Amino acid sequence: MKSNTLGKLYLIPITLSNPGETTVVPEDVLPQTIKRTIDFVDYYIVENEKTARKFIKSIHPEKKQPDLKISVLNKHTEFAEHNEFIQPLLRGENIGLMSESGCPGIADPGAVIVKLAHEKGIQVVPLVGPSSILLALMASGMNGQSFAFNGYLPIDKNDKKQALKNFERLSQDKNQSQLFIETPYRNNKLMEDLLQILQPSTYLCVACDITLPTEYIKTKTVNEWKKEKADLHNRPCIFIIHKM
Repeated sequence: MKSNTLGKLYLIPITLSNPGETTVVPEDVLPQTIKRTIDFVDYYIVENEKTARKFIKSIHPEKKQPDLKISVLNKHTEFAEHNEFIQPLLRGENIGLMSESGCPGIADPGAVIVKLAHEKGIQVVPLVGPSSILLALMASGMNGQSFAFNGYLPIDKNDKKQALKNFERLSQDKNQSQLFIETPYRNNKLMEDLLQILQPSTYLCVACDITLPTEYIKTKTVNEWKKEKADLHNRPCIFIIHKM
């Protein structure tokens, strides 16, 4: 029987690839605090239930899957369901929040649950784990003192061109690195667009498959990139530009 004390919301990072799909094991990139947290948490709010269950099994095989109470939070989740998801916290149960990849709340729908937890006076506990955004920036050689993550680019060709031009101008005017992502199957087309739209002297970092055996991270000027062919199709990538 739980007390009247509120539970805690644990933000649990996961690996940057689906468990079992690569040779990378969780222990290579995750601290033991993740396993210790999963040991005592039975309630979860996740972006993808299948991915979450595979991850929990990979990092804590002893955890009994039938004991897990999982709510799915994604772009199809109704706003009215958010309050329902956090009810265990109000009863004193702890909840783990998981993204489909990397850190919850960063480029991830879980931010709405974190916001709601704060509104209800619930303690939010972020745990250490891999963030593709920060790892890419760390490895880029670009400005880590001032940067902006812009999410996905517009799909419309003209809107995309305008967005890239704006990012390029902002990077120069503010000395600010500009990060963005694309749907993986559109990566190669985006790379073509970047080389056509950006100025030759603008620096471009391409960071994909971070923490995986196929990790690829390079920073070059746009002019230098025109001399190198990189196949980025269906590989999770972070793109960073900076006009010096």
